[in-house]
Amino acid sequence: METHSLRLNQVKIGTKVRVVRVHGAGALRQRILDMGVTKNAEITVRKMAPFGDPLEVTVRGFQLSLRKAEAASIEVAR
Repeated sequence: METHSLRLNQVKIGTKVRVVRVHGAGALRQRILDMGVTKNAEITVRKMAPFGDPLEVTVRGFQLSLRKAEAASIEVAR
């Protein structure tokens, strides 16, 4: 497994990644953590709107839709 870090909004459809860190502060960061997007959680990018907003992911067996700005705050590794 590569350890190259990137942001979730940069991941291609069908790719499985692992959460390294959730950046940011306040309510937005807490909302992301509450959805189960925590360190070491596996995320698979399922779908992406034409302009990348929103994107649909699977995390911990659940389908989530994330805005581009939310996905950009999630650091992941392949």
